[in-house]
Amino acid sequence: MNLNVGSTPVGRLAPSPTGLLHLGNAWSFLLAWLSCRSQSGRLILRIEDIDPVRSRARFSQQIIDDLQWLGVDWDEGPDQEGKNGPYVQSARKTFYAEAISRLQSGGDVYPCFCTRKDLKGLASAPHNDDVGPVYPGTCRHLSETDRERRIAKGDRYSLRFRVQDAVFLFRDQIYGEQRLLPSDFGGDFALLRSDGVVSYQLAVAIDDSLMGVSEVVRGRDLLFSTPRQLLLLRALGMPEPSCFMHVPLLLDSSGERLAKRHSSLSLVSLRTSGIRADEVIGFLAFLAGCNPSCSPLFARDLLRRFSRDSLPRRDCRLCPQIWSRFFPSVPCP
Repeated sequence: MNLNVGSTPVGRLAPSPTGLLHLGNAWSFLLAWLSCRSQSGRLILRIEDIDPVRSRARFSQQIIDDLQWLGVDWDEGPDQEGKNGPYVQSARKTFYAEAISRLQSGGDVYPCFCTRKDLKGLASAPHNDDVGPVYPGTCRHLSETDRERRIAKGDRYSLRFRVQDAVFLFRDQIYGEQRLLPSDFGGDFALLRSDGVVSYQLAVAIDDSLMGVSEVVRGRDLLFSTPRQLLLLRALGMPEPSCFMHVPLLLDSSGERLAKRHSSLSLVSLRTSGIRADEVIGFLAFLAGCNPSCSPLFARDLLRRFSRDSLPRRDCRLCPQIWSRFFPSVPCP
């Protein structure tokens, strides 16, 4: 069951407060904003702080400040309450617990006693770089007696979702028709860690559905999360987004994916160095194929220029020659 087919699109911005936003984050959030706003859609800001170790409250506020500096706005969020709150994942745990309970009742999950050390031995197994080793089903085939015995003994366990052995189909707006086997996206995947922390896959799927999100725009590195999230929603009988668009990543000049370790490319650092928001937007718009003049632009200036068809299909590597045209005072990373 898809959401909002033929109606106003609902998009989302879903940053994790585990560090400062960098240029790569700005790229994917700008494209999510443009895709939704160019269709007169509504946007939700959701802070994905489900990771209790890495998430920091100070980063949550900085994210809001950085997005506002860029000119990216939203209709609902932590600072703008609406009908779909709470807008911080750490305040939504009851929704995740209810979903897990329903999946357990339906026989879609099973306890997994494998440790991280056990799984490190799977390096030779077929795997995709974005999903890690394919889970071989070690605990899937345990008898109910064995499971009960190990639980009674106090063995720690996670919960895994049971993926059916079938081809999974979905269409991506950038990369087209996807035909994936379970081995392509990791096989049976974890929903609940042994320490009680829910997985990214579960939290995102449940939140997108409950918040009425119809359009998911995010980085290409998360393309293999899509079948996992859709399988969860279908097992639960919950509405699912109708549109997925996974955008190419930004890479540094050496071909490495931009990450929080690229501190010189954080929006805070760029702003401190004297770079203006319209210069950042102009650069990202050039990469998106909607700013051939290389001029500084505000986000709202791009609404009439934006087209999914103009977006690159390959990751964008930062080129010193192009970089220096926009940011001559900042070395190309």
